[in-house]
Amino acid sequence: MHKNHRERLKNRFLAEGLDGFEPHNVLELLLFYGIPQKDTNELAHTLINRFGSLSAVFDAPYEELITVPGIKEHSATLIKMIPQLSRRYFFDKNVCEKTLDSTEKLGEYFVNKYIGATVETVYLLLLDNKYEPIECILIHEGAVNSAAITTRRLVELALFRRASMAVLAHNHPNGLPIPSMEDIYTTKDIARAFELLDIHFMAHILVAGDRYADILQSGCL
Repeated sequence: MHKNHRERLKNRFLAEGLDGFEPHNVLELLLFYGIPQKDTNELAHTLINRFGSLSAVFDAPYEELITVPGIKEHSATLIKMIPQLSRRYFFDKNVCEKTLDSTEKLGEYFVNKYIGATVETVYLLLLDNKYEPIECILIHEGAVNSAAITTRRLVELALFRRASMAVLAHNHPNGLPIPSMEDIYTTKDIARAFELLDIHFMAHILVAGDRYADILQSGCL
């Protein structure tokens, strides 16, 4: 009966996709691959009840997941992979533009870059004189402040890679794309430093979920 249930759920997914699944069914199906030969339905319900929603389960810290009875290292790792796999999938699928020459293209680029991110993260995107990316560099993960984003480091990275243009980006994982006063001051300082070195500072993109804003063009400066 247990084997038939697994087969039925897998076949239902292959035939219909996940749209008609309840949240616990999605987790139940996923956990088949981390917990073989065991009923995962009850465990899926436990996870949803413990963390509140399907997305909250995926966003839960690894250390908290392994405290749930029945969740071991393999299944916790599998759960934590889902948001990052989603981010890599959408970034690879949707970022097909070779040139990033507008705020709209930059906003879409970074919205995809931040899918599944649960902590504040800062990136520096460097571009050549044709608006083509040279490299997107992870600058900082954790609470963002002026000490975490030093102008000197950003400028040195741009000079070392001979960039013609630079874009800074950070996210508000649980907020709105509204800049703080510190965001505004930091943007002004960084823009001034890049322009003095004849490197065009294109934008400071702030991402919150699927929304974004350019602090440089927001009127706050």
